[in-house]
Parts: sequence; C-alpha cells; structure tokens
Amino acid sequence: MKPREEPPIGEWIAHFPGHASWSNATLICKGMAPYGAVALAEIDRIGTRLRGREGDASAWREEWCGMAAHVERMGDAAAAAGHDLTAGHYYLRAGNYYYTGERMVPPGDDKHAIYLKALACYRAGLTRRYPEIEVVDVPMPDGASLPAYFMKAPGVPSRAPTVVVFDGLDNCKEMSVLFAGLEFARHGFHTLAVDGPGQGEAVRLRGLKYRHDYEVPGTAAFDYVAGRADVDPARVAVMGYSFGGYCAPRAASIEQRYSACVAFGATYWDMTEWLANKYRIADDASRATTSDFQIQWVLGTSSREESFAKMARFSLDGVVQKMTCPFLVVHGENDPLVPLDSVKRLHDEAGSPDKTLKIFTSEEGGSQHCQVDDRQAGIDFIADWLGDRWSARAGIRGGSRRLALALD
Repeated sequence: MKPREEPPIGEWIAHFPGHASWSNATLICKGMAPYGAVALAEIDRIGTRLRGREGDASAWREEWCGMAAHVERMGDAAAAAGHDLTAGHYYLRAGNYYYTGERMVPPGDDKHAIYLKALACYRAGLTRRYPEIEVVDVPMPDGASLPAYFMKAPGVPSRAPTVVVFDGLDNCKEMSVLFAGLEFARHGFHTLAVDGPGQGEAVRLRGLKYRHDYEVPGTAAFDYVAGRADVDPARVAVMGYSFGGYCAPRAASIEQRYSACVAFGATYWDMTEWLANKYRIADDASRATTSDFQIQWVLGTSSREESFAKMARFSLDGVVQKMTCPFLVVHGENDPLVPLDSVKRLHDEAGSPDKTLKIFTSEEGGSQHCQVDDRQAGIDFIADWLGDRWSARAGIRGGSRRLALALD
C-alpha cells in the first residue's frame, strides 16, 4: 500500500516558513476572520512588513501594535461620528492585533501596557457589537475571582443549556466568546467564556497562575452558571481548547455535575513529556510554537527545574477514568503540537460510556491544531454534538435550537 503523502503547507498555515512561533501566532489571528474580528488584508500588510525580520521580537511588536493603533484610530473616528457599529468592528480588530503583538513581549511593563490596550479595544468592540454580552466575575473559594463573559442565546426560555469555555495556553476569553459564543448562541446555548488561572486577564491582571487541580475553577464556573436563573443546571457542558484540553477533562471528571465535556484539541497524555518536548525544541525556530518565556510565566515558576516539578502534578491518569458524562475529543490530523497517540489515549482512557473522537482531515478542512485553519468546522461539529446529546436526553428531535426553545 502506497504511504499517505503529507499535503504541502501553504502560506495560510505557515505565513513565515521556517519560523513556527510567528506562523502559529499569525494563524491564530487569521482564524478570527469568520467572526469579523480581523481583516486578512491588514494581516497581509503586517506579514509583508515582517518578511526577512523573523525572530526579531521588537519588529513583531512594532508591526502588530502599529497596525492595532492605526485601526484603533479609525475606530475612534467612527465613534466620534456616532457610527458605533462600525467603530465596534475597528475596535475588535485592534484588540486582536494588540493581543497578537503582546504575545512575543516578555513579562514586564511593556507587555502590561500593550495588554491594557488590547483589553480596552476588545471591550469597546464587544460593547458596541454585542451589547448582550455581560462582563462577569466567577468567585473562587479562596476569595479570588475569574474574569469572564456571559453571552446569552437570544429568544430562548429562561433556563437554557450553557457551555463553560476555558482558554488555551496563550488565548483569551475575548476570542472564545466570539468563535464559540456566537455559534453556540445560534444553537440556543448560553456561553460562559472564562479566563481561568494562567489564562488571559486572569494571569495578566490578577496574577493567577496555572494550577493542576483545574476542577477547582471548573467547579467555581459550574456554581456560577447554575446559580443563574437563565441557566438549566442539568444541561451545562465544559469545553477547553488547546491547553484547555487538559483543563476541561480534569474538571468534568471530578466535578460530575457537568452534563458533557469537550476537549477542543487535546494535550499530551504525559504532561511532563509535553514540557520536555517544549524545552527540547525551544531553540529550533522551525518547530517552537511558543516564546521562550511563556511556560514559566503562566506557571509562575522561575526555572526549568521548578517548571518540571510543578508540571509533574498536571495529570489526567487516574482522573479521566472517573468521567461519566458524554465526552468529545476534537483533533486535526495535521496538528503539529500534539501527537495523535496522546489524543487517542485520552479518548480511550476516559470512563464515559458515551465518547466520541473526531479527527478532521486535510480533505474536509480543520486539520490543524484546534481547527484554527477552519475553526468554524470544529465549532459546528461541537455544537451539533452537544445538541444531539441534550436532545436525546430530553427525547426531542430537530436539533439544538428546537431543544432550547422547547425546554424551560
């Protein structure tokens, strides 16, 4: 049998051939295009200006933040003219560009200042484009709180299904409330998009680092949504993407009030091997997809040795075997970050009697990490899968939207 040939990687995926971290960050930003949160021509202009400067962190910051400031000024002009919806589009794009520019800046005053600009633009855009989104805080048992957005599905009964979404290693709730929240709302699901410990605003402004026991923020998020009059506590799912593919299964396995779990992109089964691989390829620009400071920053460690000691506690072994709710693992066959055997092991080890492994191929699209090359394909599959499970439980046919309208 002739071996399968790997498809060539085009510029859409590898915008900067030979430089994985720049290509990965650019692809993540491109992936927001279906949600009106970036303009591909603006990204192309940034990429053109960065050609031949690969690896120069100051150049990266200069071009992405320069475009962000340019687009922000256009938003200001539109807002001054009273064109708030138009301004909202500009501000969302500026937020994404600032956030992408901040990605390669090491922790410090400069990074903090850029993030504050990103957050301000995101908020200005979301307020104008999606006034139904609530800015909320999720109380934690230690007195801290997690920053989050709650997006309600329009036209559904007072108690509707809800999806709690945790980010990845270097993403944020502003992205997930759009790429997940918008589609889930159309299906009749509310969404709680959370920056958990180590993620987005939680690590940048509240100093909350990644923790192995993600069932703690998972339970806090469940308690928050279950306490709302507009949420049906019997129909709450938890989803995590990228590194969140560790967080969500951990949470659902221990906090068993969740009625479904989605790993939107899995992580390594052995998290210390994941970390070892990160450090192994750290000096190889063609393979390293994160900056050299990222891991220690989000873990709150000061050395590689300390990072390994902390990461040794991050484990799903002996945990996911306890999961009882329906479980979906979504992956791409060309995912360069996570090996397929780890993905399959996560699926196989989960104790859920109803579990699904969906691997997107090159032919159907969405074959990259977390379907960032066609994120809509991944979210559509997830929304349909959740709707089918909740509908089957209720004995209702006709999809998730009919489910949301029928039950109260």
